Amino acid sequence: MSDERVVAASVLEEEQASDVALRPRRLAEFVGQRAVHEQVRILVEAATQRGEPLDHILLHGPPGLGKTTLAQIIANEMGVNARLTSGPALEHQGVLASILTSLDDRDVFFIDEVHRLNRAVEEALYPAMEDLAFDFVAGKGAGAQTLRLSLNRFTVIGATTRAGALGGPLRDRFGVTFRLDFYEVDELVAIVNRSASLLNVAVDAGGAQLLARRARGTPRIANRLLRRARDYAQVRASGHINAEVAAAALEVLGIDDIGLDELDRRVLGVLTGSLRGHPVGVQTIAVSVQEDPETIEDIVEPFLIRIGFLARTPRGRLATAAAYRHLGLSVPATAPGNVDAQPGLFER
Repeated sequence: MSDERVVAASVLEEEQASDVALRPRRLAEFVGQRAVHEQVRILVEAATQRGEPLDHILLHGPPGLGKTTLAQIIANEMGVNARLTSGPALEHQGVLASILTSLDDRDVFFIDEVHRLNRAVEEALYPAMEDLAFDFVAGKGAGAQTLRLSLNRFTVIGATTRAGALGGPLRDRFGVTFRLDFYEVDELVAIVNRSASLLNVAVDAGGAQLLARRARGTPRIANRLLRRARDYAQVRASGHINAEVAAAALEVLGIDDIGLDELDRRVLGVLTGSLRGHPVGVQTIAVSVQEDPETIEDIVEPFLIRIGFLARTPRGRLATAAAYRHLGLSVPATAPGNVDAQPGLFER
């Protein structure tokens, strides 16, 4: 492995360790998602009083909003262990069986990217969730037998950025569904201040407010921007983050005053460039910016739609009039949001 790759891997590991260290561990420390917060508290208290496991829970929403963190908090509040994995990691039924049989009573089994479960693994999970049993075939040929293992009571918490990609049979087995939404600026300010205290970083109200405003409504991004501002402040500003230092750090990162980064601008560049005014499919966008289509759909599009810069139509994606104005470009007549535009046949 080259020196550059070793350094990149080391930086990634450090970032992941830092993310884990900044995660709240109790419900009282969890900021935002007020409706979900209250419902989780009631569910946990009721299950604890009855001495029962929680019903299976599905968490969905854009990445970086705290699905994994909330699952770990639920396990902590229940006083049980959490076993964390992801859909792609459960390659076959044997992996699933080894995890399920190792769970203690009322433990939490968290599956990230649950929509990416292997079909055979998903079907093996059904009886486990419903009947606390795992069926497997012993032997081969005419002597093969179907055996059933009994499991301890447990709770599956599934997380996904694509709730619509879950099959009906799996989705119906979750008794509770929570959607995590983007955070408000004041909530992100509280998250930045908490993370700054954990990182021992000096940040004033102006610096915290600016970082929160440009964090795209996402705690993970707010924490990442805080760490980059810390690095900049350490080298250029005696370690203190105020509004001016935060703005300078974000300028170095290529993040503009509303939170658009390089990838956002590249996507908007495709929609407002040679294809301006014409609906564009996500595959075309992905090829043009050399990114995976899932990255475009899960990370870029939700934010651009939320701030009114992108519109989905039956024929494809279109940049809105607000996006053209933000980029300093003339607005085509067909752009959504253009008061002078005439609606097309498919947009009526």
